[in-house]
Amino acid sequence: MSGALDGRRAIVVGGGSGLGLASARLLARDGATVTLAGRTATKLEAAREELAGEGLEVATVVCDAMDAGSVRNAVAAAADDAGALHIAVVVPGTARMSSVLLYGDQEFSADVDGNVRPVFLLLKYAGQAMLRAGSGSFVAISSTAAAFSARYLAGYSAGKAAVDQLVRVAADELGRYGIRVNAVRPGMTRTPSTARSFANEPLMASFLEQQPIARHGEPDDVAAAVRYFAGPESSWTTGQLLAVDGGNTLRSFVDYEGLIPLTDPRDAILGGDPA
Repeated sequence: MSGALDGRRAIVVGGGSGLGLASARLLARDGATVTLAGRTATKLEAAREELAGEGLEVATVVCDAMDAGSVRNAVAAAADDAGALHIAVVVPGTARMSSVLLYGDQEFSADVDGNVRPVFLLLKYAGQAMLRAGSGSFVAISSTAAAFSARYLAGYSAGKAAVDQLVRVAADELGRYGIRVNAVRPGMTRTPSTARSFANEPLMASFLEQQPIARHGEPDDVAAAVRYFAGPESSWTTGQLLAVDGGNTLRSFVDYEGLIPLTDPRDAILGGDPA
């Protein structure tokens, strides 16, 4: 039985777990030849074995999403013999919680770069391979934190907002070449990286209070949006930022204060003086 993505070559950076693995699964189910890329070989192998147990064969390649040479090599490994690639998905990002007044001098820039640089590098090298293919679809994982204020996540929010603008500019530039560029903005979704948050029941309850759809997100919710952007169903869609968040962006982001330990800048800077 043929699939909608038969003959398409795909790379998923961050494909060893969570949103990346769920996305790779849907791409492979619909016929794409998928390469999982990530920093940890053991995690990639575990993901490959999990998919093999479901009858899905994928390849793996170790890749540091912050390193240009590593990303270039991963794209080459995922492409066909002519160097052509058709689908690219990029997941990695980084976040730390801090008042904007208490970031280390290099920490803010590191958070921004940790979210933007993986997207830029894959966009550059996968986009070149898509140019050789004659068309392609690039999908970035952004965040609802790009859409509204997320207190104590200034670096992460700024980085994801930069991702969204990069997606829009790239979509504008590359559409003439048949290359579509879109992003998915997940809300709070259950993945290994959010396990600590999900263990905080009051925090999770606060998220549900801000969602019209009162359940938490699962990787398959986000993967379905990735699959839509990757496939022919979205052939007339580019430069779009799709929130998959239970409706959270209709309301407001959760206020972390009182739900997790945070340093009050008055304590750190003024020695506790509330003035």
